[in-house]
Amino acid sequence: MAELGLRPLSLGEILDRTFSLYRRHFILFIGITGLPHLLILGLNLGQVLLMKMPDVTKPPFATQLQARGTGGLMAFGIVGLLVGVVVYMLAYLFSQGGTIYAVSELYLGRTTTIGASLRRVWGQLANLFGVSLLNGLAVMGAAILLIIPGIYVACRLITCVPAALLEDLGPRESLERSFRLTKNNAGRAFLIYLLYFVLLYVTALLFMTPFGVLVAVYPKDPGMLRLSMALVQVGSFLAGILVGPFLLIATSIFYYDLRVRKEAFDLQLMMNPGGTVPSGTSTVPSMLA
Repeated sequence: MAELGLRPLSLGEILDRTFSLYRRHFILFIGITGLPHLLILGLNLGQVLLMKMPDVTKPPFATQLQARGTGGLMAFGIVGLLVGVVVYMLAYLFSQGGTIYAVSELYLGRTTTIGASLRRVWGQLANLFGVSLLNGLAVMGAAILLIIPGIYVACRLITCVPAALLEDLGPRESLERSFRLTKNNAGRAFLIYLLYFVLLYVTALLFMTPFGVLVAVYPKDPGMLRLSMALVQVGSFLAGILVGPFLLIATSIFYYDLRVRKEAFDLQLMMNPGGTVPSGTSTVPSMLA
């Protein structure tokens, strides 16, 4: 806390602190995000390795026999899909929770490690899954009406995960807590999301486009096609772990800024140096009732 100071921040200051914290602890955040996502990278590379590549040297009859034989792989494909969903969810939850815990420790003037941050997520996996699921359903439900309501709800729920992890709230309570905290602040949340997606798009173009060109240039060369597709997966992995921490760091700092503005969190923390400060005592309006 002595290094950064808890006080109301403008959007520019939130972004500046985000980039500053990310730059100073780059290895920490890359490790927290990258280690879980190595599972996804391994799964994707395995899929590329097992994928059937076009072989122009095969006669039509052999190709027909091969097509008939693929029906027996349907069950394996379904199992693989389920495994992929589980792996993706675990990687997403660990990287998300670990990053938010790390930001909280650093932002309050403490120290942490990659392992310590990821270990803290173990006991919160079920709750974190519930928060993410309910958050996604709320945003999709609003988006069914129109795109703009969906974006608005996403902006109002941007701090639900920090609220769940740092205040030990359940899924419904964390969404209601975020909706209360972000009142009159949806515009700032939207700009944070906008900058994140711009960074993600630019980074993905930088890391994936060159290998995507190779896929288009060598569509009938099985060896080059497989290599190019594997490199596309590596590029996607690098883009994801480089940009992913930005949104989570900014979201955590935004969460603390809202608590300082609306609940004098900085004064509460000064009176309780242990850092365990309860959430605001005012009644949380229910948006899900």
